[in-house]
Amino acid sequence: MTETGEVEGRAGPPLWWARRRDAVWDVALGGVSAVECAWEGVPFAAEAGLPTTVGVLFGFVVGATLVLRRRWPIAVVLVGIAVSPAAMGFLLAVVGMYTLASSEVPRRITATLASMSLAATFVVMYMRTRGDVEADPTLVVVLSVFVAVALTVPPVLFGLYIGARRRLMESLQERADSLERELSLLADRAEERAEWARTEERTRIAREMHDVVAHRVSLMVVHAAALEAVAVKDPARAAKNAALVGDMGRQALTELREMLGVLRAPPKPAPAPVPAPDLVPVAAVVAVAAAGGAGGAGAVCGVEDGPSLGELEALVGQSRAAGMAVEMLVHGEGAAYAADVEQTAFRVVQEALTNCHKHAPGARVVVRLAHRAGEVAMQVENGPCDGKSPEPGLPSGGNGLVGMRERVLGLGGVFVSGPTDAGGFKVSAVLPTA
Repeated sequence: MTETGEVEGRAGPPLWWARRRDAVWDVALGGVSAVECAWEGVPFAAEAGLPTTVGVLFGFVVGATLVLRRRWPIAVVLVGIAVSPAAMGFLLAVVGMYTLASSEVPRRITATLASMSLAATFVVMYMRTRGDVEADPTLVVVLSVFVAVALTVPPVLFGLYIGARRRLMESLQERADSLERELSLLADRAEERAEWARTEERTRIAREMHDVVAHRVSLMVVHAAALEAVAVKDPARAAKNAALVGDMGRQALTELREMLGVLRAPPKPAPAPVPAPDLVPVAAVVAVAAAGGAGGAGAVCGVEDGPSLGELEALVGQSRAAGMAVEMLVHGEGAAYAADVEQTAFRVVQEALTNCHKHAPGARVVVRLAHRAGEVAMQVENGPCDGKSPEPGLPSGGNGLVGMRERVLGLGGVFVSGPTDAGGFKVSAVLPTA
């Protein structure tokens, strides 16, 4: 197929015609008109005193000009008006006026040529019937007016109707093409937003998995190291550490199962809005694209059973049980905050404690939590390592601080981290609660 829709190897429409069917139709009309005018050229040659061959040839050429009606409609109408005194070109005049009225020619030109054709037909009809019919002159005038109007007005009106209908169809086609392009653009944007939502959700899941696994496994490694060190000397303490390792492993598995359960759960169907009638196609495309791309994201974002600030004491207690010297200070009266605020605050403290287990063994850690008007602040600060505790040898992916910063900034908070003057490290975050 070519760009114009024609099959390769097949010739397209000839000359000025848009379709081969139009060319065949115009050639057929031109042939009929040429035969008609050639037949009418015989009496014309006799009246003018010309050879019959000349009259027939003249009529054939005049009638054949109807083939040019789509290319030069004004010229075809002018030819029909010019040969009207010769009483030939009936089909030429009717089809020419129809073509002129249905074309893009300015209306003033159409009105002028229609008036000229009407006047010429009336005059010719009046002159020919005045001497041939012995009747009242009024009857001759009425008959001439009737014939002139019958041969001019219906083709013009029908042509105007066809032209207006064609322009309406073209306008509707252009509007449909424009709407199709707009729908395609909206679908592309919806797909981009869905892809962005999927990427954001993958990042969020990665942060959750990192926080859960890193903290629990870090504590398990610390307890396992202590268990190895005291297994022979202090069996009671070894048994206690073994029990703690088992608890940590079970908690980690429980949290992982909860997260995987949410991921596998089917998304809840959202209620379909009732769009305006003119916007139904656009709303449908956007709804389908968004539902197909971001369904998983909506399901995971609906997690509401995350950790809260009330579990910080237990979190700090787990670090104490692992041998870390942790002090927790709370300032202000606590309140019920939004689930995402409490979960983010908990994860910041959890990841900071995990980093202390990894990078500052034996250091003293202070956890501060402050409830203020319109915000909640948390800070985890560790001192320098004591040099006595062995390195746990925990791997670090370098994503802990990045994940904390993303969480805090995503809620419009402030996050600061860096070394302290005393040789330790400090992590601070402030979250808005409103």
